[in-house]
Amino acid sequence: MRLKDKTAVVTGAASGIGRATAETLAAEGAYVFLGDIDEEKGRAAAAELGGRGMGAEFIRLDVTDLASIAQCKQQAYARRGHVDIVANVAGWGKIQPFMENTPEFWRKVIDLNLLGPVAVSHAFLDKMIERGTGKVVIVASDAGRVGSFGETVYSGAKGGAIAFCKSLAREVARYNINVNCVCPGPTDTPLLRAVPEKHQEAFVKATPMRRLAKPSEIADAVLFFASDQASFVTGQVLSVSGGLTLAG
Repeated sequence: MRLKDKTAVVTGAASGIGRATAETLAAEGAYVFLGDIDEEKGRAAAAELGGRGMGAEFIRLDVTDLASIAQCKQQAYARRGHVDIVANVAGWGKIQPFMENTPEFWRKVIDLNLLGPVAVSHAFLDKMIERGTGKVVIVASDAGRVGSFGETVYSGAKGGAIAFCKSLAREVARYNINVNCVCPGPTDTPLLRAVPEKHQEAFVKATPMRRLAKPSEIADAVLFFASDQASFVTGQVLSVSGGLTLAG
């Protein structure tokens, strides 16, 4: 098991890519704290993993609230004593023409997709630096690499998350901490299923592999960066998009 005796915190873990990431890391031996604002689904996800003999526990976490992040950190260290992996998966977006966006919409998108990973990473890095080891993985989006029609502010926030990953990787490499970024293409999640069907069909047609990604396929990329197999990999961006952004 690649993550035996490791402790991981996964944000946005109640559903979609976050839940798949929590399951994948737990299956590889990590004790996983599932952080999410959806307590019902988060507790159910943790219970399901626990019922399968995996180490998992739910912690309510709002990545836009510094007090909530601090409480999550406190609980994780009280329960396990160390956190080896932080997977920043929580995010949100909505397809909408830029000129129809409101300032409130901008703030929500930026808070969740950029400032959330910034704040969570900042909270957990101090003890990783003390220990001289750690893995931080940020799930951004290929929209942040090449842009996406109807997701202009979302693309900007995810592009910021990618740049943040690269800069942070340079800063903490001296402490043996790896920081890497996974960029999914269109993925079969509850968030995407809320998009009109014509948009979903357009995503499939535009993807050379002619399908959406499965959340587990994104989680496999997170697992690679979280494992010792990526011990000499940092500041990198891995696209998991079925070839959608080959030229990006």
